Amino acid sequence: MTEKVFWQDPYLAELGTCVAQVAGDQITVERTIFYAKSGGQESDHGTIAGQPVQAARKDGREIFYSLPSGHGLEPGDPVHMTIDWDRRYRLMRLHFAAEVVLELVTRKLATIEKIGAHISEDKARIDFRWDENISAQFAEIERDVASIVAGNQAIESAFSDEAAEQRYWKIREFARVPCGGTHLKRTGEIGAIALKRKNIGKGKERIEIYLSTDKPRRPMG
Repeated sequence: MTEKVFWQDPYLAELGTCVAQVAGDQITVERTIFYAKSGGQESDHGTIAGQPVQAARKDGREIFYSLPSGHGLEPGDPVHMTIDWDRRYRLMRLHFAAEVVLELVTRKLATIEKIGAHISEDKARIDFRWDENISAQFAEIERDVASIVAGNQAIESAFSDEAAEQRYWKIREFARVPCGGTHLKRTGEIGAIALKRKNIGKGKERIEIYLSTDKPRRPMG
């Protein structure tokens, strides 16, 4: 089973590893920094052995990578893996912004139901079952998010059950939430955000989350 180095250090953009298995255009590797879509967070973009990864698919606890036909790799081959760091960092910032927004919304609206989520490099969205205009909550939510960002608090990310690969994130005196995504080290990295409301059907509301500021490139490793 692939060792998921993106949990140990989500700031790594390059990694040396070896091919574990090959099945046509799909391969697995011994260690990886290349996140595969899960929990609404999109897959990373990048390369393995200089070849573009066309898809990353999570199946149980294994990750399968699709490479161009005729990639020529064999089990045991050493390979160099890279990810698009700028894209990964935006995904991490939007992912954690969405996690904080979701926690605040569910605290304020006890009966609201989350029905979907998606994290891309341009925006995050969270869908809810809710009969009212959710933008009425935005001023308070944005204020609370800004306070958490300004506090630049440490974000703990660890296993709750390592054998089952179950993980969580935690901000002291705020929340502990189950999540297996890639997480920032501190809340200040999120930066300023903006919220937008979209009605997606009767009894359904969507919150879209945008980054209002571009953050400097973080050191890797």
